[in-house]
Order: sequence, then C-alpha cells, then structure tokens
Amino acid sequence: MVETVYVGNAGVDGATNAGWLLGHFAPPGEIRHSADVEVKWGVHPPGQARSRWATGERRTTLLVLVEGCFRVELPDRTVRLAVPGDYVVWARGVDHSWFAERASVVLTVRWPSLPGYRVDPPVLR
Repeated sequence: MVETVYVGNAGVDGATNAGWLLGHFAPPGEIRHSADVEVKWGVHPPGQARSRWATGERRTTLLVLVEGCFRVELPDRTVRLAVPGDYVVWARGVDHSWFAERASVVLTVRWPSLPGYRVDPPVLR
C-alpha cells in the first residue's frame, strides 16, 4: 500500500539528493514522487555558485530566501535576495545561475518536474 503521509526533515532528507525533496526523481509509488512539481531545500555556504548556467529551461521556478543573502543571475538582471521571505519567480525559457553571498538557505519550487537538468556540484568562488 502506498503511504499517504510522509514526515521528514528537509535538511536530513535533502542531504541525500542535493537538497531535492519532491519530484520526478523520488521512487515511483512514493508520495514524494511527482512529475508536476519539484521542491528543494538548498543549504549553501558563502561563496558557493552554480557550476554553470541553466539553459534551455522548460520549467517555471519560485525561489524563496529562508536565511542568508543569495543572488540569482538572470540574462537581463541580477536579483539579490537579502531579507528572509524575499523571492523571485522566473518563467520557462529564462536561463539562470546563482551565487551565495553569505551562508544561505533557500526553498525552490519548480514545475513541472522534468529529468535532464542535473549539473555538476556547485563550486566555491
């Protein structure tokens, strides 16, 4: 029988999958498996950056700052999230990258959940 409730901790569960908690990558049949949406609890040390730009984006993304100071790089602007609760949303087709100015925690929600976007681990600059 498929469980209808899952209780966990984002820091613990996310540590095994680069922060990702819910999406297409969770085992089929598990309540956290979804092709509709994916959720990430991102914990980033100061100076950490995405290893390369995400291009050819086919998902819409919401990124919310929980703590720290975090920059999202977009083709036509840089968005600096500095106050807990600051957020940015970008549409399908918008390339992006990011940089943790200070130790940061961010919550990312993307839809739909699509395979093929995994990149090398983030780098410290």
